[in-house]
Amino acid sequence: MTSVAAVITVSQSRWQLRVARISRRTKKLQTPMEPESRMASIPHVRRLVVSIHDVGPRFESEVDQLAERLERLLGARRFALLVVPDHWGGAAISADPAFQRKLRGWADAGAEIFVHGWFHRDDSAHSAGLARFKARRMTAGEGEFLGLGRQEALRRMIAGRDLLEQVTGRAVAGFIAPAWLYGPGALEALRDAGFAVAEDHLRVWRPADGSIVARGPVITWASRSRARIASSLTFARLAWPALAPLPTIRVAVHPGDAHVPALLASIDRTIARFGRGRELAGYGALLAHHAACRP
Repeated sequence: MTSVAAVITVSQSRWQLRVARISRRTKKLQTPMEPESRMASIPHVRRLVVSIHDVGPRFESEVDQLAERLERLLGARRFALLVVPDHWGGAAISADPAFQRKLRGWADAGAEIFVHGWFHRDDSAHSAGLARFKARRMTAGEGEFLGLGRQEALRRMIAGRDLLEQVTGRAVAGFIAPAWLYGPGALEALRDAGFAVAEDHLRVWRPADGSIVARGPVITWASRSRARIASSLTFARLAWPALAPLPTIRVAVHPGDAHVPALLASIDRTIARFGRGRELAGYGALLAHHAACRP
């Protein structure tokens, strides 16, 4: 067995164990947690929420491909766009009027616009063991908000919101940190920034009060190596029986997916499977349902 094959086999085994654990917890997650007095008047809706990450001039071609593909699969431009204002400091939306017009067109057509960091690059020095592990193992140097202090995190959040609202003429839907990684400073800043919604790998929540809007792991893919491709394909395949009972399914795609036919085929299958019997929804719909269910 080659070293790459061995890594792939180990990765697949780890995903199988992870999905097994998720499956055991699914029954707890699928039961709505609204007070019983309100359950009778609020319909239980199964939803599919889809997003494209890392939107910006740097990956314009790939994002165009993914947006067209999703619109064809979903039958509407009802997905979220996670926008990076200046990807790695070399692709500033503020300096690209053509991309600004495109972004505004997407927003006008119904896409939800999220602030997705500012640079999408992690320049912090991580001294804590857990943060250092996340920075090295969970992303390729892109966990921008993992090591930022509150003041700098808040500055970037607000600057990103101001830019995107100026470009689109609409309020942003929320904030999602690059690689879904938040350090203590970022979480503190998020509570003060006034965003309606945020998410990480396992949940969607309201930063204002910390209340959970949806639970369950996001289904996503990785294209950086053969081992990561194989691992994410395995998770997507096993996710169907494990996560199907959940009320809300989140699917997230990235520009790198556009270059790997196997990942595109897996995305197609995943959306087709989870889309059956589910309402195509945005994060705004999740918030509205959550508000209706509160006492």
